[in-house]
Amino acid sequence: MHIVFNDGRKIPQLGLGLWQTPSDGAADIVAAALKTGYRHLDTATVYGNEAGVGRGIEASDIPRADVFVTTKVWNDAQGFDSTMRACRDSLSRLRLDYVDLYLVHWPAPRLNRYVETWRALIRLREEGLAKSIGVSNFGAEHIERVVGETGVTPAINQIELHPRFQQRELRDFHKAHHIATESWAPLGRTQILDDPVITEIAAKHKRTPAQIVIRWHLDEGLVVIPKTQRRERLGENFDVFGFSLDAEDRAAIAGLDRSDGRIGPDPMTVAF
Repeated sequence: MHIVFNDGRKIPQLGLGLWQTPSDGAADIVAAALKTGYRHLDTATVYGNEAGVGRGIEASDIPRADVFVTTKVWNDAQGFDSTMRACRDSLSRLRLDYVDLYLVHWPAPRLNRYVETWRALIRLREEGLAKSIGVSNFGAEHIERVVGETGVTPAINQIELHPRFQQRELRDFHKAHHIATESWAPLGRTQILDDPVITEIAAKHKRTPAQIVIRWHLDEGLVVIPKTQRRERLGENFDVFGFSLDAEDRAAIAGLDRSDGRIGPDPMTVAF
């Protein structure tokens, strides 16, 4: 399953998130994920594991063109020239000639450099170092500003999104502007998995709670990147294509949304 970007390129809808995966363990888990069938890997400079991710891709023997790789520029490198350097440094660590998707990791409005950072991403795409470009943790106002000042719309916005924090308003904005939505913390950092609504649906479908939540993201048309460092969970998280949720299931999960459901930093108030 794929989502088509506004630039015509495609992203696998299910990927492996690599936040909190140590670099020395990233090679093994990436190679195992690719063997399992994953073709989408999501890392970032600040995760400190790009080198391990690159080694895992090499060890897998999967052709480079078949693996979709995302990485992100961190806040301390925001700005045009520094972002250009940061991307090239990431490519060196990953041992790749290009990434499939390069993101501005946070808008960091206090720095007020995200527009010039976005201009650098546009240049990186022109130079072929990033096939597609997007943002992460941006609000509608941040996106409107970068589009207004550059004329280039992000392909995707990666945001915190899970059943208790469904971000409907921002997703509607994305849809209106042909921007894909990608969910980080898609399992609510496991906090959602013991919710009675989720466990009841899991029992109904004879699936695990994690599989139900991942399937919900897919059925909602979201790109989803659950993370795990356990090989047995790789297969479990990937085994979500043989069933779908029905209207009753989806209505029940819709009812879990909460205005105070955010568990990560708020892009508008976070200090970094």
